Amino acid sequence: MSPDVPLLNDYKQDFFLKRFPQTVLGGPRLKLGYCAPPYIYLNQIILFLMPWVLGGIGTLLYQLGILEDYYTAILSGGLMLFTAFVIQFTSLHARNKSVTVERMLTTDILAEEDEHEFTSCAGAETIKFLIPGKKYIANTVFHSALAGLLCGLGTWYLLPNRITLLYGSVGGTVLLFVFGWMTLCIGEYSLIVNTATETATFQTQDTYEITPLMRPLYIFFFFSVDLAHRFMVNVPVLQQLNQLLHILFIFLPFLWALGTLPPPDALFLWAMEQVLEFGLGGSSVSTHLWLLIMFFISAGTAVTSYFIPSTVGVVLFMTGLGFLLSLNLSKIGFVFKLNVIRHRVGTKSKTLPNCSEKQFTWKEYLFYIIVLVLALLETGLLHHFAGFSQIAKNSPQAILGYILMVLFIILWILKEIQNVYIFGIFRNPFYPKDVQTVTLFLEKQTRLAKIGVVRRILLNLVSPFAMIAFLSLDSSLQGLHSVSVSIGFTRAFRMVWQNTENALLETVIVSAVHLLISSTDIWWNRSLDTGIRLLLGLELQETSCHTAEARRVDEVFESAFEQEEYARVCSINEHFGNVLTPCTALPVKLYSDARNVLSGIIDSHDNLREFKGDLVKVLVWILVQYCSRRSSMQENVHKIENKGKASLIVLPALNTPPQTESPEDTDSLNSETLDDWSDDVFGEEPTIKKGREKDQLKILPGINLPIPGSVESQRVGNHSTGTVTENSLYKAIVLGYPAIDKGKQEDMAYIPLMEFSCSHSHLLSLPEEWMSNCLPNSKVKEMSSLFPEDWYQFVLKQLECFHSEENASVVVEEIAKDRVLKDFYVHAVMTCYFSLFGVDNMIPSPGHILRVYNGVLPWSVALDWLTEKPELFQLALKAFRYTLKLMIDKASLGPVEDFKELTNCLEEYESDWYIGLVSDEKWKEAVLQEKPYLFSLGYDPHMGVYTGRVLTLQELLIQIGKLNTEAVRGQWANLSWELLYATNDDEERYSIQAHPLLLRNLTVQAADPPLGYPIYSSKPLHIRLF
Repeated sequence: MSPDVPLLNDYKQDFFLKRFPQTVLGGPRLKLGYCAPPYIYLNQIILFLMPWVLGGIGTLLYQLGILEDYYTAILSGGLMLFTAFVIQFTSLHARNKSVTVERMLTTDILAEEDEHEFTSCAGAETIKFLIPGKKYIANTVFHSALAGLLCGLGTWYLLPNRITLLYGSVGGTVLLFVFGWMTLCIGEYSLIVNTATETATFQTQDTYEITPLMRPLYIFFFFSVDLAHRFMVNVPVLQQLNQLLHILFIFLPFLWALGTLPPPDALFLWAMEQVLEFGLGGSSVSTHLWLLIMFFISAGTAVTSYFIPSTVGVVLFMTGLGFLLSLNLSKIGFVFKLNVIRHRVGTKSKTLPNCSEKQFTWKEYLFYIIVLVLALLETGLLHHFAGFSQIAKNSPQAILGYILMVLFIILWILKEIQNVYIFGIFRNPFYPKDVQTVTLFLEKQTRLAKIGVVRRILLNLVSPFAMIAFLSLDSSLQGLHSVSVSIGFTRAFRMVWQNTENALLETVIVSAVHLLISSTDIWWNRSLDTGIRLLLGLELQETSCHTAEARRVDEVFESAFEQEEYARVCSINEHFGNVLTPCTALPVKLYSDARNVLSGIIDSHDNLREFKGDLVKVLVWILVQYCSRRSSMQENVHKIENKGKASLIVLPALNTPPQTESPEDTDSLNSETLDDWSDDVFGEEPTIKKGREKDQLKILPGINLPIPGSVESQRVGNHSTGTVTENSLYKAIVLGYPAIDKGKQEDMAYIPLMEFSCSHSHLLSLPEEWMSNCLPNSKVKEMSSLFPEDWYQFVLKQLECFHSEENASVVVEEIAKDRVLKDFYVHAVMTCYFSLFGVDNMIPSPGHILRVYNGVLPWSVALDWLTEKPELFQLALKAFRYTLKLMIDKASLGPVEDFKELTNCLEEYESDWYIGLVSDEKWKEAVLQEKPYLFSLGYDPHMGVYTGRVLTLQELLIQIGKLNTEAVRGQWANLSWELLYATNDDEERYSIQAHPLLLRNLTVQAADPPLGYPIYSSKPLHIRLF
């Protein structure tokens, strides 16, 4: 921050002078931003000193010998209780009274919320300003009762004779009496009159009025120690603590104002987490529920170890529980629950993790069990046979201490070698100088990777076993039924696995101290932070302060990772004094987002004409590929279940039954059916009219003739099972027979028999639901001329499902010559084609392309037929999107030379691309599955152009740094105070206080909400250490 820029400018100074005294005094607003009548300030002073007056009455009666001390407390508490109810019900009456309050016009935005018009000293508007009151009646009663109890105990706590007995000084008594009552008045005022804006905040909104309880809560803690001292005489520790707290009591207002003491809603959770982390060897957790669970389990471990009568039992119990509690129990519970669900379902669901993850998880379980057994054997045998020994230069524990020291030094050296800077000052000569590309960086980092593997083995396997051996030989374990031993060793045996690096440091320090002073009565429990690793967040709008600090971050990383090859081998860190220290660079998979304008491509007449021909080819390729995969599934199931019974062949589920209706044969379709489907790009999805009978394929029930080539999809109840038997792969079908009266359908049986000419054609046969007819004969004849037979023959010859058979080429040739199979494909492909373009067969417009890409098709009889077959509809839509991508690639990269190149292109779309909509769930799934490329078509209404969005997966080097621990904690600790006073409601908060050396702006925004900005991240990830 520049010395010319003040910390508080003029308007902030005025705000500070209003807000800070209010926070210190607990709520009285003794300075307003406008001219207020004197009685406003006088009333606040009277309300503030009221507890002192009521307590002073009882104190005077006690000093005069009229009342005993406890009667004095009861009298003062009763008077305060009555006064508190009067104050609260006066506020309630004023709020219920209808009063018109005129607001004063002002040009000062900062003071606008504070200005009121007052008419009288005891008017309703004055009372509502002085005593806002409580939101809930229950809090009105509870806070009033608490105020009476606070005043009664406070009077007893601050009796002059009592203070004189503690210190034996009249001057000290007067000082503690005056400022002690000031503290008590501050607590009473915030409880029953008006609550100040507290510096320490935990919740963004005080829904249940917990903030008024903060100051009384801490006051009651001081009272509790004094009461314990009164009733537990001859306890020197309590007397010394009571003397100390009486002095600290008068400094409570400043501790509250500076935000040193946490609010009550965070106090217990925070204290519980600190005890869990520093007292019981645990770690921070993400939820309150999990915090409670881990705290009680960890505390129960320490309590249980206290009552175990055997030292061997204590060691084994602490070792086993320490290892188990160090594991990610939430992840283990989730995997166990997942396995139970899998066992009950009996099959793998798409929503469950894949089988490889399950197998790896069981390997991890097995590894943990082996480590646990080895740890128990080591500690049990060493503790039983080696026995206890005082620390000496040749004792077993001393030898293990030397080993741990050497191990600590080796790990520390290996850790420094992994960083770009050694000690944060000298550049590591083994670290790659230029880290611009991922491939080159990984090649140069091979040696460092090997060193990292060695360090990981030493840290995660060797060090824990060495430390539990050291702990099991400690003579302090002889002192059974000791609180210090139970807590200390519970923490130690858990930290060995929970935080190995810190545990190794602590064990080395303890071993060194034991060897130096030859005493086993000292046990140090220290926890040293190794730095806070942050993901820095930014405001939604970048300002000049961000630019200054972000530029400095770039300079720090560039000087560390982007050096010329001829640079000095061991250079000095130019930014050594910066709060940010570069550590390393890691390759991370990221998606690049490119958005292109498709003008000149999607609106080209030539491209759109080629689009129609390409669509037929893509439809043929997709349907043939689908049927070939379907036949492969049949063969696999047949091989598994071929045990003398009819084998079931599992097929892709089909949600619709075969149709049994056929319309009249007409020569043409009325074009008026398409009138409601306009070319408006952003129009609503058209309403599909259904006014005609559908010309469908009829499969008569009860007929089961042995005609090769037909596949039956059996039904169970109302659901298609998608399974057929091996003996029912032949079925009689009827294609395009005349109209049948619905009432006489059961009596009609027109069955023209059409037999496949090749016995293998059934392997590529379409599902029977797709063979039904919906178009007139004239359209059926027109379809045949558009079908690319040469492309159809080529696609069949490229299939891989026949390569495993003998005479595969002969089989493919026979299938390709099968006219019946080809007619089925002609029918299915061209029906989908007319469904996508309409029956007029005109060149589509760009708006038409966009609508169909989004799944909005023009209505026609063919569309009704297609929408009744959801799986075929999705395949047709997929083919349409592939064709669009093909058109864009041909316009950008050049035409497709031959069928082989076209096949390679479609195979690449199938394996490496997801072509769809950004709003689809499958788009998210493709990102999670790390698809190499994703494509989506869009439209920019502001520019009036069609756009294409391409996500490309690539590996980039992400530079990682470490922020100085104390610098970050210092800024965060001061954050709330600065938000309230140094910056108040400035829109660009912390812009003036930006500091490139401390990265103050970025660090402050990375604090937890509500003080900082939220950082959006994924759910916690489970990272295996072994």
